[in-house]
Amino acid sequence: MPVLPDPIYRPPVGFFGGHLQTIVPNLFRFVGGVEYRRERIATPDDDFLDLDWSERESENLAILCHGLEGNSTRPYMLGMARELGRQGWDVLAWNFRGCGGEPNRQLCFYHSGATEDLERVIAHVLAVERYRTVTLIGFSLGGNVVLKYLGERGEVDARISSAVAISVPCDLRDAAEQMARLENWLYMRRFLRHLRGKIEVKSRQFPGRVNAEGFGKIRDFRSFDDRYTAPLHGFEDAEDYWRKCSARFFLEGIAIPTLLINARNDPFLGEACYPIAEVEANQEVFLEMPEQGGHVGFSQWGRASWTERRAADFLAERCALGEGIRR
Repeated sequence: MPVLPDPIYRPPVGFFGGHLQTIVPNLFRFVGGVEYRRERIATPDDDFLDLDWSERESENLAILCHGLEGNSTRPYMLGMARELGRQGWDVLAWNFRGCGGEPNRQLCFYHSGATEDLERVIAHVLAVERYRTVTLIGFSLGGNVVLKYLGERGEVDARISSAVAISVPCDLRDAAEQMARLENWLYMRRFLRHLRGKIEVKSRQFPGRVNAEGFGKIRDFRSFDDRYTAPLHGFEDAEDYWRKCSARFFLEGIAIPTLLINARNDPFLGEACYPIAEVEANQEVFLEMPEQGGHVGFSQWGRASWTERRAADFLAERCALGEGIRR
């Protein structure tokens, strides 16, 4: 599908530049009005996933996937849950392994290409046979998981009707190099501080198999992925992980209407994370690249962010082409 014309997103007065548009909504936004019901499901490898439900007895469900070191209570997750709830959707915000408030049991945890757990969540939802329409929505790392899942599987269950992916590092190598730049040291340090906590837990769970000693010398994702992500999840090294898990290489296989939104001033994304050629080769994938927005930012005064409203509009369009919103 040809790249869509640049949509107009106008940040609030004073929200200038990608860094401010990233930091303020992610650290200082408060979202109320969302109540979750937690459910824990088992995985085939004797682990578990924590699912948080916001329900309105709808026959339409949105499954939300959070970003790196996020969870179901991040402002962007709550904001999307609230906006879709206002539109009559049920929402399932699931937590990646080790992100729901309790360490997971197995040696592995999660990564940008771990689509098996998303598949487990989807299978759990579809087995209930309650929902006639299911959409997938992913943010940042979660967006990469959604796009890779759809691309590697091609044809999916007919109930999975659409997807939205926001601020996606769809070329992991390119994004890692971008994050290693000096201007992004604050984000990198924050991510590594959270990841260090995960590794220290794993080192206590699996002494001799995970070693947290010397973690302080890690300064970027290449070093972290070489030392931890790759060996813990069956990859040769960071390059092998990035090559096999970057959603950019799976876009051609997506077979349902999918909207990808990456702001041009996103400080986390390099040029390869704007996959224009790949999108133009697939009639089902739509790419929007607003000039402003930052990383999972897109603040607006009022209840919803610009991407929350844009996602709701896109899903409404998909439903209008089908049978409409079912309640």
